[in-house]
Order: sequence, then C-alpha cells, then structure tokens
Amino acid sequence: MNWRTALGGLLLVAALFSGWSLLRDRDKAEIVAGDDASKDYVLHDFQIIALDEQGRESTTLRAPLLERTRSDETMTIQTPLFLLPDRDGNHWELRSDTGWVSATGDKLRLTGNVSGDSPRVPSIPPTTFRTEQLDVFPKENRATSDGLVTLTRPGMVQSGVGFALNSSDKTYQFLSQVKSRYTPRQ
Repeated sequence: MNWRTALGGLLLVAALFSGWSLLRDRDKAEIVAGDDASKDYVLHDFQIIALDEQGRESTTLRAPLLERTRSDETMTIQTPLFLLPDRDGNHWELRSDTGWVSATGDKLRLTGNVSGDSPRVPSIPPTTFRTEQLDVFPKENRATSDGLVTLTRPGMVQSGVGFALNSSDKTYQFLSQVKSRYTPRQ
C-alpha cells in the first residue's frame, strides 16, 4: 500500500464523517425551526391589562412567558398571575404553575398549585383557596374544578372534591366529600 492510497482513504473517511455530521446537525435545526414556526407570537416578562366595555380594568395578567400556537390559536402561559379587581379596585390574586387559554378566550385552564387570595385590605376577611386544577369561564363569571379544593377564611376551613364558583352572585358549592371545620373567634 502506498502513501497516496492511505491518504486518499483517510480523506474519504474524513469527508464522509463531515457530511454525516452536517446532515445530523441540519435535522436538529429543522426541528427547532419547526417548533418556532408553529408559534404566532411569544411574549416574555409581560403584563397585559384587559378593559371591560366601560374602559375599566377587568383583568391584569403578568407572566414570564406566553406562547400562542398557530395551528389551533390557543395560548399557554408559564406561572401566570391574574389580578382581578373588585368593585372597590382591590385586587384578588389568582396564580398557578401553568395556564392554557382557548382560541376564543372563553375558557382558561389553570394547573399546578392553583391559588386564589383575597385582597389584603382590612375591609375583606383574608380568604384563600387552593387546588391543583381550575377551569375559569370569564364570559360566564364562573369557575369549576373536579379535584380537591380547600377554602380558608378566618374561623373556617372547608374542603371538598368538585367545586363550582359563580362570581356574579358570589356563591360557591362543593360537590362531594365536603368537610368543614369551624373555629370560634376569641
């Protein structure tokens, strides 16, 4: 074997390896580009204030990431914080690990460590609720959960599986396995 044959073989192996390496990296780049191409838009570290028909704040949303999917027009939100003003301008806080919004905006699904907290003002008793999943229907002023929900107010803790809330008339109900504990105030 002469040195030209050995050098030619070595160059052939190097060329094949380079070509394989480029093709492998190209496939990865296409996957990443495909993921980005499926998004209409992406928001980072944002705040959106939605107004009602009278031009007053109806909801404020803060989150580190929101992505809108092009194919079905739904949105996913990472660690959303919703601020919901009451009649006096005090804000209820609604948080979760993730959020999903339907294409029409008529359904919001919050999942993972869902928490709701009343405004921190003297005129409102501190009220909290905790669950793992909550479906919110903003146009209907209602929210539901199929899971365990715990509601806490001064002197009272209630829990149950299945929950329905109507924010129009400020009523709620637990659907099954209801437990209540009342602690008299001193």
